[in-house]
Amino acid sequence: MNELDQRFKRATEIANRDIGFKPEAAVLLRSYALYKQATIGDIEGERPEPDEVVDIAKYAAWEQLEGMSSDEAKQQYVNLVEKTLAE
Repeated sequence: MNELDQRFKRATEIANRDIGFKPEAAVLLRSYALYKQATIGDIEGERPEPDEVVDIAKYAAWEQLEGMSSDEAKQQYVNLVEKTLAE
């Protein structure tokens, strides 16, 4: 496992712990999208139905990252987790 993969794994573990506060919705959506892009790649599946507001937001956030490499998504995810916890 290379250094970026190790940092990504650690950031994922940190993000899944109880950190004592809930980040803003925009941060949660961004972290979700970056995680999906890093682990799966470009968006898959159909756009959710209009009444599925949260799922539509997640879909749109991930869709915006289409074409981003896995390594870039991992790095941005690590940066976001580190920045969120530093505040």
